[in-house]
Amino acid sequence: MIRKIDTNESKVEVAKREGRYLRGTIAETLDSDSASFGAADVHQLKFHGTYQQDDRDRRRSLRDQGAGKAHQFMVRAAIPAGVLNAEQYLALDTLGRQYADGSLRVTTRQGVQLHGVLKGDLKRAIARINQTLLTTLSACGDVGRNVMCCPAPLADSTHETLRRLAREIAVALRPASRAYHEIWLDEERVVSTQDEEPFYGPQYLPRKFKTGIAPATDNCVDIFSYDCGLIALIEDGQARGFNVVVGGGMGMTHGRPDTFAKLAEPLGRVSVEHAVETVRTVAAIFRDFGNRADRRHARLKYLIAEMGIDRFRREFLSRVRFGLAASAPLPKMEYHDHLGHGPRGDGRHFYGVFIESGRIIDRGNRRLKTALRTIVSRHRPGIRFTPGQNLLLTDLPEAAISEIERTLIDHGVQPVSELAAVRRYSMACPALPTCGLALAESERVMPKVLDRFECELDALGLANEPITLRMTGCPNGCARPYTADIAFVGRRPDEYHIYIGGGLTGDRMADLYAADAHTDELVELLRPLLQKWAEGRRPNEGLGDFYQRKLGRGSPRVSITGDEQPTQQLIQLEIKR
Repeated sequence: MIRKIDTNESKVEVAKREGRYLRGTIAETLDSDSASFGAADVHQLKFHGTYQQDDRDRRRSLRDQGAGKAHQFMVRAAIPAGVLNAEQYLALDTLGRQYADGSLRVTTRQGVQLHGVLKGDLKRAIARINQTLLTTLSACGDVGRNVMCCPAPLADSTHETLRRLAREIAVALRPASRAYHEIWLDEERVVSTQDEEPFYGPQYLPRKFKTGIAPATDNCVDIFSYDCGLIALIEDGQARGFNVVVGGGMGMTHGRPDTFAKLAEPLGRVSVEHAVETVRTVAAIFRDFGNRADRRHARLKYLIAEMGIDRFRREFLSRVRFGLAASAPLPKMEYHDHLGHGPRGDGRHFYGVFIESGRIIDRGNRRLKTALRTIVSRHRPGIRFTPGQNLLLTDLPEAAISEIERTLIDHGVQPVSELAAVRRYSMACPALPTCGLALAESERVMPKVLDRFECELDALGLANEPITLRMTGCPNGCARPYTADIAFVGRRPDEYHIYIGGGLTGDRMADLYAADAHTDELVELLRPLLQKWAEGRRPNEGLGDFYQRKLGRGSPRVSITGDEQPTQQLIQLEIKR
């Protein structure tokens, strides 16, 4: 297949093409006294699993002192399906104390991040992660990112198959260049006459490519938010094939009508043995036809919008050795967060621990990091990171469960059974002070926002009603806000767009409900809707369902654009009727 060539390349595309297959001048800068990397190398570093950042809280004071930025690095480990063992977790915990800010952060994509790593420690930190048989390669950058999978640690054929495929897809989409091993692991460069990147080529993908795998019975991974999603069709306890969905994505840009967040749409059905080739082929089409001139449009969803799904399907079929069957009908997908105590099905047990905004840290009387280290050191469980930023302890004898719960309580960790639903189902991205894209706070203000909503919902008798509340510091959607019941998306400091109308099952897009709302106004602006939900909801009707019913929507909304108009006045009129 001849690849489409963009005559107007973005600067990032030029940096990738001239970067010598992810080498750039990274090794030379690591050996220098410089505290930071140049712009071209910053793009290369992302492929290696690290972002160059700076402390934005200190920018002004440092500038006033005539000093440069306080550079630091975020290091991300790619962990397919979020699966690791006790020794790997304990090693990450140690690295967080030795080289980072003392915390670990579970991502919304089942990886883990170290924050606050200094350049002088960067190589040691990445090398140590590799010594645990984990990797940071392909955790970031314009490649196939960490492969998501339902984390349910059940001892059945279906979940074992899904976890296996997550690992195989991750390997199939991993860069072949030896640059990572040369730079971080001191392996000698071997000159070869073969193409260093037989799949990706010298410029890799136009932008990131995300893959998710889910059983048709549980959408905890938000399967419709990915570039490519595999939905397992289960018969007699076995995965018999996959419905393939393509072109999902949560990012957009405020005020840009040509950008949008979108749910993935059906491509067709494939057998289990063709799952890896299916994902690789979808990525290859994106590689060959994706936009390399404008990074705002360099995602698969924009390519499919341009080509149309029928043409995209024909292109797919021209590249594979198998056919596409029609997508199988699906039941209404449910959502499980897998928190608390549950049986594996083989006599062993698991226990899911809630981690607010994914941050594993000791803070005041709540010493979560110490509690988890104590538990993992004592019981040596398996570990699963979840798409909801939580952690599962697996492969446990039933007798260990009560001891684990006591350890958590003794360290000030609130039991899952006592969590209000709005907190239990919440998510937030890191945002300020380190994310360069953040327009507003997210993780740092989320606890206070949740406190206010807990009080409001409790007063309305809604404390135990399942409701998703998500917050991001910008519209790029790292916490998957646009499929939530309620979402706050950063617009500028202390101001957010409010989105309403998604839900736990992640199969419809929310509406822009109110624009440019101040942090202190969030509860006030939503109070009338919450009150009407409390008064007029049907049995088991979530907030998003209630909202959609009041608008008279008969089918789920599948996309939203960057110039949406608020629906607050419209829904208030509907509620009054």
